Amino acid sequence: MARPAREEADAASLGKHLRHLRHLKGLRLKDVAAAIGCSESMLSKVENDRTDPSLHMLHRLAEALGTPVQALFSDTPAQPLTVYRNGERPVLAMERHGSGPPLASFERMIPYAEGRTLNANVHVVPPGGGSNGILRHEGEEVGYVVEGTIELVVDGTSVVIGAGGSFFFQSSLPHSYRNIGTVVARVVWVNSPPY
Repeated sequence: MARPAREEADAASLGKHLRHLRHLKGLRLKDVAAAIGCSESMLSKVENDRTDPSLHMLHRLAEALGTPVQALFSDTPAQPLTVYRNGERPVLAMERHGSGPPLASFERMIPYAEGRTLNANVHVVPPGGGSNGILRHEGEEVGYVVEGTIELVVDGTSVVIGAGGSFFFQSSLPHSYRNIGTVVARVVWVNSPPY
């Protein structure tokens, strides 16, 4: 099971932000827990920063709260130009519980702001890492494998894509990915609209 996804810079505020959004929507802990399929106790732990949500739980929470996943990690005001030098991109890591490498990390290429039409990240996926399950949301996705090899499964169809390969699919189709190679895979991954 994935150790929760958290952005390093905003790690301490994720639970508080989730609780604030829930209160703004006038939702009880019980309502949101039922909507996302977890216990009230588990959701309370997330809101109190005692445990981290998995990427799948974050997707369900964002949907239940009527907000994109990216909005859970940033309230940075929009700038006319954003430049991230090598090593400066904010990182969202999806780690394993216990020992073992992270499932994946996402280096943000676009800071979150209301009204954006794109979300773009460099997915850094160690051997054996990946989405840790099936994802499904609104929009479209396009990607370019910079290095390494991934297996991408979209709507039951599995394809292996190596360096130099690209892909496109509708995000509403069930999809997952994993690094089936022996080296770290790096994929430039773009979603529209941001999820």
